[in-house]
Amino acid sequence: MQDLKITLVQTDIIWENPEANRAHLELHLGTLRDKTDVIVLSEMFTTGFSMAPEKIAEPFDFENMSTLNRMRSWAAELNAVITGSVSVEENGKYFNRLFWVRPDGSFSTYDKRHTFTFVGEDKHYERGNERIVEEWRGWKICPLICYDLRFPTWSRNKIVEGKPLYDVLIYIANWPAARKEPWQKLLLARAIENQCYVVGLNRVGKDANSNDYSGDSSIINSKGEYLLQLTPFKEEIKTQTISWSDLEDFRKKFPVLSDADDFEVKV
Repeated sequence: MQDLKITLVQTDIIWENPEANRAHLELHLGTLRDKTDVIVLSEMFTTGFSMAPEKIAEPFDFENMSTLNRMRSWAAELNAVITGSVSVEENGKYFNRLFWVRPDGSFSTYDKRHTFTFVGEDKHYERGNERIVEEWRGWKICPLICYDLRFPTWSRNKIVEGKPLYDVLIYIANWPAARKEPWQKLLLARAIENQCYVVGLNRVGKDANSNDYSGDSSIINSKGEYLLQLTPFKEEIKTQTISWSDLEDFRKKFPVLSDADDFEVKV
């Protein structure tokens, strides 16, 4: 199995201005062609974490959705999967929807399961009810969104037909600096308990509600060790190679997933 290169794109977000944010990202992404396998953007990367979906949401359209088409273009040009979430409208309802876009233009979606009731996200956006696990270049990857990080049962790894369900967990976020300690500690915990790589990608800057974001984006291995940490409060793009052999060797030497409790999450 080949190793996997993951690129973290830690940027500021211009409030409720999709075109400006897409243009801003275009400047950052141009140098990544054939240099990475997965490019990770933040939660609601076109607008910031806005509770005004009636104003900002894009109609979900397989052919004419502006941000989806831009992501398709980036994925094709850069020969990499690109992922991040967008506020979308579908059948009169709003979703905080993650897109997993492949270079051939195909894509999968995941709707945020745990809407952030603390700021009323549950009053504006529908909850998702199904995880996705994507296979890419031999790796199995589970992408989730922000507040999902606080709920370990939703992200729990398990053995399926003799193999772990996934190898990498990705969390994309708009996670305020005031709660940076839980962000960092929970990412470490998810890596250790699920015996996988964990990718945490958070934005920087300040939003219209005066929330500061420190980023603190990172990639962590299955032992809970940092492989990559981005500079807090700074726009930064970095790529880290994760090792298949390191993950497999550790799983064989210390097969904790085989001893995990079996349970079912009700949705």
